Amino acid sequence: AQIKSLTLPEMVDAVDDAVYGEIVSSEVSRTVDPEDGEFYFTTIRIEGRRTSDGEEVTVPVTFYGGWLNENEGCWNSEAPSADDVQIGNRIVAFYKWSDDMGGGMQGNGLYALHGGLFRTLEGPSGPTVLGRGPGYAIERNTSLANLDVEIKRLHQAKVERKQREERR
Repeated sequence: AQIKSLTLPEMVDAVDDAVYGEIVSSEVSRTVDPEDGEFYFTTIRIEGRRTSDGEEVTVPVTFYGGWLNENEGCWNSEAPSADDVQIGNRIVAFYKWSDDMGGGMQGNGLYALHGGLFRTLEGPSGPTVLGRGPGYAIERNTSLANLDVEIKRLHQAKVERKQREERR
């Protein structure tokens, strides 16, 4: 499979929103589809705030793969690493609602799988979002404050563009 490179403007345009906060829980679930078989999903619950408007939220974000126990589960090479999704980590996660991720599973899907999750570190000037390199929406380490400004600007431009399209 080829992974699609996304710029930050492309990412913001494609998602419903992003959340900055702390992972407070993680749960693996299994669904079964009569035609497509078993699916395993991990849902992390993030307490924090939306980056588009700063509103305090708790957002469940789901991605493919996970283990119920040592014998039941599925590994997914595009899922975030176990280190990235540890309870207590502070992250930025981009998400988009899906009516069916597979097996009838509905929820806020982690957009671009591991490419939609960015860890943060606390520094003397506040949180820093860790860039993931070329091809990722956040290539270089950047302050959360600067990322917030850019995401709000991009989100507002998206809203205005959609309003213009609806008036046509």
